[in-house]
Amino acid sequence: MKPRNGRRGTARRPAPLSQESIVTAALRILDEEGPRQLSMRRLAKELSITPMALYHHVRDKHELLLLLLASMSRDRPRPVLPDDPRERLVAAAQLLHDVLAQYPFLTEILASPDLLAVSALWVMEALLDAAVECGLTLEQAAQAHQAIWHYTVGVLLIRTTRIQHHAELTRPTQREQVFATLPADEFPRVTSLADRWGPLTTRDTHREGLEDIVEGLLGPRPGRPGGLA
Repeated sequence: MKPRNGRRGTARRPAPLSQESIVTAALRILDEEGPRQLSMRRLAKELSITPMALYHHVRDKHELLLLLLASMSRDRPRPVLPDDPRERLVAAAQLLHDVLAQYPFLTEILASPDLLAVSALWVMEALLDAAVECGLTLEQAAQAHQAIWHYTVGVLLIRTTRIQHHAELTRPTQREQVFATLPADEFPRVTSLADRWGPLTTRDTHREGLEDIVEGLLGPRPGRPGGLA
């Protein structure tokens, strides 16, 4: 029996495509399949659209990752930072590291000058403000931010690359193989550390390095050896 309006039925219309629905689908792929499976083609398939239709809303994968960062930054509660400006500077820098460390898929754009999410700019503002309160000029604060940023990005890139590389290896690393054959009389320092090199160099020393950088930028804390009285 035909419907009264003469139609045999109407097809269910898909939900309108938006950047929000695209981000939701991308997060689903990341959670269920991992960062290596996230591509524009895979995302288009997840949304049941063509890649061309997806490109009308997101220019490329770089922009997709920025949208993901913005979404995650927006949903993350802001912690209360210390009142002491020096402690606040370290805390803001540590927060920058901790947030980015949660999202290894961002390694593709960490070194890019376009890594900017407005919802995350408060961390930059807090870092710059703390540096100025510590006695730096605004220009010096910008340089301090850049030094901390470069250090943080380097730590994250090396760590993520190492983890991915080791996950794929079914043999000792090239370094381990070379270290095992070095003559001790020619390389006494290296060979003495050969068995401990991995544990020594894979420890998470980000915080210690960060505090060293801040001390180099601001000088020792007053009251410490070398600090102002």
